[in-house]
Amino acid sequence: MRASLQQRLEEQQQTIDLSPLLDVVFILLIFFIVTTVFVKETGVEVDKPQALSTKKLERNIIMLAITNGGDVIYDGSVIGVAGVRNTVKGLLGGQSRPVVIQADKLVTTDLLIQVIDESKLGGAASVNIATLQ
Repeated sequence: MRASLQQRLEEQQQTIDLSPLLDVVFILLIFFIVTTVFVKETGVEVDKPQALSTKKLERNIIMLAITNGGDVIYDGSVIGVAGVRNTVKGLLGGQSRPVVIQADKLVTTDLLIQVIDESKLGGAASVNIATLQ
Protein backbone atom coordinates (compact mmCIF):
# COMPACT_ATOMS: atom_id res chain seq x y z
CA MET A 1 0.00 0.00 0.00
CA ARG A 2 2.81 2.34 0.80
CA ALA A 3 4.49 1.68 -2.56
CA SER A 4 1.34 2.48 -4.48
CA LEU A 5 0.89 5.75 -2.54
CA GLN A 6 4.47 6.73 -3.25
CA GLN A 7 4.03 5.89 -6.96
CA ARG A 8 0.91 8.07 -7.13
CA LEU A 9 2.74 10.98 -5.53
CA GLU A 10 5.61 10.66 -8.02
CA GLU A 11 3.15 10.56 -10.94
CA GLN A 12 1.42 13.69 -9.69
CA GLN A 13 4.73 15.54 -9.41
CA GLN A 14 5.77 14.63 -12.95
CA THR A 15 2.72 16.07 -14.70
CA ILE A 16 2.70 19.68 -15.87
CA ASP A 17 -0.45 21.73 -15.51
CA LEU A 18 -1.02 23.59 -18.80
CA SER A 19 -4.07 25.59 -17.72
CA PRO A 20 -2.14 28.72 -16.62
CA LEU A 21 -0.18 28.65 -19.88
CA LEU A 22 -3.38 28.48 -21.92
CA ASP A 23 -4.86 31.34 -19.88
CA VAL A 24 -1.86 33.54 -20.66
CA VAL A 25 -1.98 32.66 -24.36
CA PHE A 26 -5.67 33.55 -24.59
CA ILE A 27 -5.15 36.83 -22.72
CA LEU A 28 -2.34 37.76 -25.14
CA LEU A 29 -4.52 36.81 -28.10
CA ILE A 30 -7.37 39.01 -26.85
CA PHE A 31 -4.92 41.87 -26.23
CA PHE A 32 -3.58 41.74 -29.79
CA ILE A 33 -7.05 41.48 -31.31
CA VAL A 34 -8.31 44.48 -29.36
CA THR A 35 -5.29 46.70 -30.07
CA THR A 36 -5.05 45.94 -33.79
CA VAL A 37 -6.09 48.75 -36.14
CA PHE A 38 -7.62 47.63 -39.38
CA VAL A 39 -7.27 49.70 -42.54
CA LYS A 40 -9.62 48.96 -45.40
CA GLU A 41 -7.65 48.88 -48.59
CA THR A 42 -9.25 49.79 -51.87
CA GLY A 43 -8.77 46.34 -53.39
CA VAL A 44 -7.29 47.72 -56.62
CA GLU A 45 -3.66 48.08 -57.67
CA VAL A 46 -3.07 51.65 -58.81
CA ASP A 47 0.08 53.02 -60.46
CA LYS A 48 0.65 56.05 -58.21
CA PRO A 49 2.69 59.07 -59.27
CA GLN A 50 5.90 59.99 -57.45
CA ALA A 51 6.38 63.02 -55.22
CA LEU A 52 9.25 64.35 -53.14
CA SER A 53 7.11 65.90 -50.40
CA THR A 54 5.39 62.78 -49.11
CA LYS A 55 4.50 62.01 -45.50
CA LYS A 56 2.92 59.11 -43.66
CA LEU A 57 -0.67 59.49 -42.48
CA GLU A 58 -2.41 57.88 -39.56
CA ARG A 59 -4.04 54.49 -39.87
CA ASN A 60 -7.61 55.63 -39.31
CA ILE A 61 -8.27 56.86 -42.85
CA ILE A 62 -10.81 56.45 -45.64
CA MET A 63 -9.10 55.07 -48.73
CA LEU A 64 -10.56 55.63 -52.21
CA ALA A 65 -9.01 54.54 -55.51
CA ILE A 66 -9.37 55.87 -59.03
CA THR A 67 -8.30 53.45 -61.77
CA ASN A 68 -6.94 54.44 -65.15
CA GLY A 69 -10.32 53.43 -66.60
CA GLY A 70 -12.06 56.13 -64.54
CA ASP A 71 -13.66 53.86 -61.92
CA VAL A 72 -13.85 55.14 -58.35
CA ILE A 73 -13.49 52.23 -55.93
CA TYR A 74 -13.95 51.81 -52.18
CA ASP A 75 -13.35 48.48 -50.42
CA GLY A 76 -13.29 46.51 -53.67
CA SER A 77 -16.58 47.80 -55.06
CA VAL A 78 -17.10 50.45 -57.72
CA ILE A 79 -18.95 53.42 -56.21
CA GLY A 80 -18.39 55.97 -58.99
CA VAL A 81 -18.08 59.72 -58.54
CA ALA A 82 -21.75 59.96 -57.56
CA GLY A 83 -21.27 57.54 -54.65
CA VAL A 84 -18.25 59.26 -53.10
CA ARG A 85 -20.21 61.84 -51.09
CA ASN A 86 -22.58 59.33 -49.46
CA THR A 87 -19.76 56.84 -48.82
CA VAL A 88 -17.56 59.43 -47.10
CA LYS A 89 -20.49 60.86 -45.13
CA GLY A 90 -21.48 57.39 -43.92
CA LEU A 91 -17.93 56.40 -42.98
CA LEU A 92 -17.16 59.61 -41.09
CA GLY A 93 -20.10 59.30 -38.72
CA GLY A 94 -19.24 62.54 -36.92
CA GLN A 95 -15.53 61.73 -36.63
CA SER A 96 -12.68 63.66 -38.18
CA ARG A 97 -10.85 61.25 -40.49
CA PRO A 98 -8.78 62.11 -43.55
CA VAL A 99 -9.64 60.79 -46.99
CA VAL A 100 -6.78 59.41 -49.08
CA ILE A 101 -7.21 59.04 -52.83
CA GLN A 102 -5.06 56.53 -54.69
CA ALA A 103 -5.25 57.87 -58.22
CA ASP A 104 -3.57 56.24 -61.17
CA LYS A 105 -1.13 58.60 -62.88
CA LEU A 106 -3.15 58.36 -66.11
CA VAL A 107 -6.34 59.69 -64.44
CA THR A 108 -7.51 63.04 -65.78
CA THR A 109 -7.33 66.07 -63.52
CA ASP A 110 -11.04 66.66 -64.06
CA LEU A 111 -11.99 63.29 -62.54
CA LEU A 112 -9.56 63.75 -59.65
CA ILE A 113 -11.00 67.19 -58.83
CA GLN A 114 -14.55 65.76 -58.95
CA VAL A 115 -13.63 63.05 -56.43
CA ILE A 116 -11.88 65.59 -54.17
CA ASP A 117 -14.93 67.90 -54.31
CA GLU A 118 -17.36 65.07 -53.56
CA SER A 119 -15.19 63.97 -50.61
CA LYS A 120 -15.19 67.48 -49.16
CA LEU A 121 -18.94 67.83 -49.70
CA GLY A 122 -19.29 64.52 -47.82
CA GLY A 123 -17.69 66.13 -44.77
CA ALA A 124 -14.01 65.21 -45.07
CA ALA A 125 -11.81 67.74 -43.29
CA SER A 126 -8.75 66.87 -45.35
CA VAL A 127 -8.32 65.07 -48.65
CA ASN A 128 -4.90 63.69 -49.57
CA ILE A 129 -3.50 62.03 -52.66
CA ALA A 130 -1.38 58.88 -52.26
CA THR A 131 1.99 58.96 -54.06
CA LEU A 132 5.20 56.99 -54.20
CA GLN A 133 8.21 58.44 -52.42
